[in-house]
Amino acid sequence: MPAILSEIVDRRLGEVVRRRLDDEPVVVLQGPRAVGKSTLLQALAASRDREIVDLDDLATRDAARADPALFVRGQAPVLIDEFQHVPELLDAIKAELNRDGSPGRFVLTGSTRYATLPAAAQALTGRAHRIDVLPLSQGEVAGIREDFAEALLSDPLSLVDPRLSAIAREEYVSRVVAGGFPPVLRRARPADRARWFDDYVNLVIERDVMELTRVRQRRQLPLLLRQLASQTAQVLNIAKAAARIGMEKSTAENYTKLLESVFLVHQLPAWGTTLGSRIGAAPKIHVVDSGLAARLLRLTESKLGTASAAALTEFGHMLETFVVGEVCKQLDWLDAPVQRGHWRTHDGEKVDLILEREDGKVAAVEVKAASRAPASELRGLLKLRRKLGSQFLGGVVLYTGARAYTHDRNLHVVPITRLWNTRISA
Repeated sequence: MPAILSEIVDRRLGEVVRRRLDDEPVVVLQGPRAVGKSTLLQALAASRDREIVDLDDLATRDAARADPALFVRGQAPVLIDEFQHVPELLDAIKAELNRDGSPGRFVLTGSTRYATLPAAAQALTGRAHRIDVLPLSQGEVAGIREDFAEALLSDPLSLVDPRLSAIAREEYVSRVVAGGFPPVLRRARPADRARWFDDYVNLVIERDVMELTRVRQRRQLPLLLRQLASQTAQVLNIAKAAARIGMEKSTAENYTKLLESVFLVHQLPAWGTTLGSRIGAAPKIHVVDSGLAARLLRLTESKLGTASAAALTEFGHMLETFVVGEVCKQLDWLDAPVQRGHWRTHDGEKVDLILEREDGKVAAVEVKAASRAPASELRGLLKLRRKLGSQFLGGVVLYTGARAYTHDRNLHVVPITRLWNTRISA
């Protein structure tokens, strides 16, 4: 089990927010509850000597609804926590920006996706820059400054380190089951962590989902969430999930969007559909945190640690969700936007994560829950390389083995520990 988290964590997004405020009039920090959005806002408030408008406080919420204009005035940046509770504030912010649209005017945090709020669709179009705040990365937990995504997108060969990884499979299982939610990492006992996850899901569904819209089949939302968790790191099959809980497919589609809106799950779109008619177009589904996915499926360290075929398959899916999550967190720290997706052909070849730079260069990641990566496991990367030619920057197989090496020209095999550069020994 990972060590208990210290109270102070240096979030890489802090410096990102400060950079964005130099250019953008409104910065929106959006992400799941309990990942540290308010903590980021508090640090910014302390550095700028500002007060925070906390809309989780019911009295403040009522006052903001009564007089939205009052709450968006003041010296920049105006800091508003959990703004989705009073979406009327967005129109008041728009009016303020019409008078003064200079950079650094507002920082908002929200536990609901900005684009899903009815008023948000029009109020700040073109003026709000969104930053996803996700659970803690492994490097943030350990106090290490990661550079995996940056290296992959600039020089994949630099990921091939001659030193050996010292992490055993058991620790990978432990990290996957723990995930990255700070309140979970501050709890030592598995029972306490499980209870927190259960309370968390109930809170998000009862408060955030119900605040977005009326849900006629509210009791089925947790059941649908578990069905989606059972598909994590797999091509999304909403019809299958709906059938298993006796729900209409159209209803399941709408409810899946709601669960995405409150950051319980996210879809990784298919990439490269223009490469040929034999490319799959369906997205993959991922639970936002591997620890949450494990709890939804009642997968403990002991269950995932067994040598059964079922446990090995489940661990493979959990590990892919864990790795995709870690890479996406690092991508959010970069200045240049990176398109993300997965690639799958109808004849079964696949690549778990595709990253496309602005110039069209492509890097690829395949995740393997094994300590060996034979040539057969690189078929998807090889096929992608052939199709892309000079557009292909490089591909990496991340596996649980100890040694990094180059398999073939711009195709490399690298221990998963390289994601956070920790526990490397000569």
